[in-house]
Amino acid sequence: MYDFAYQKPASIDAAAKLLGADPEAKALAGGMTLIPVLKQRLNRPSTLVDLAKTGMVGITIGADAATISAMTTHAAVAHSAELRAKIPGLADLASWIGDEQVRHRGTIGGSLANNDPSACYPAAALALNATIKTNKREIKADDFFKGMFTTALEPDELITSVTFPIPQKSAYEKFRNPASRYAIVGVFVACFPAGVRLAITGAGQNGVFRHQQMEQALSSNFSQDAIANVTTPAAGLNSDIHASAEYRAHLIGVMARRAVAKAA
Repeated sequence: MYDFAYQKPASIDAAAKLLGADPEAKALAGGMTLIPVLKQRLNRPSTLVDLAKTGMVGITIGADAATISAMTTHAAVAHSAELRAKIPGLADLASWIGDEQVRHRGTIGGSLANNDPSACYPAAALALNATIKTNKREIKADDFFKGMFTTALEPDELITSVTFPIPQKSAYEKFRNPASRYAIVGVFVACFPAGVRLAITGAGQNGVFRHQQMEQALSSNFSQDAIANVTTPAAGLNSDIHASAEYRAHLIGVMARRAVAKAA
């Protein structure tokens, strides 16, 4: 690691002020991505602004939506019985992230802000039509994700909570890398009165995306059969040592059908 200063502010406003005053400063949530990057000397922040004392922890379930504070861990999401009853796909997704240590350290806000192209939470946020709340504004998930490791967040803007509308049905299926447990392909499906939303992570070169053809088919008939013949072009999908673009295109169909079956 390179040398850096360390700050642990007691409020979100103080944290945002520190980040706004120094363009080279980095926010530290769970640190599940940032710490390894620092160890590999791939990033050189002037200051780490630790968000642990900002108080952004907790899950609130309302009649129509669930709100999760940004520093809530994956384990807390996975173990919330009330959340599992309302949005089972979201609680199930959290239980599959990384390993036990990662789930007790990583946070939902950190995952969304980092927007790793193979992370799970972006698929949930996009499929559930979530609203990402920051210290400045509210951003719809459709407008939040801008590409690989890129979001709509400004340098001094921090996620404070995420609100997920409660769907009629939801499920998540993931084909995992056996070592990292990141999604080679992950599919989140959510059924609402207005229609179905389906988001895919791990496959796209630009990160998470919605599959509109599957959404249209499932909105008319929420069953595996409705998307049995829907194919996904390999163009624009990731191809690496773990899976070719063509294999990922095939996996999207397989994981989508499994997710629909689980939700139904």
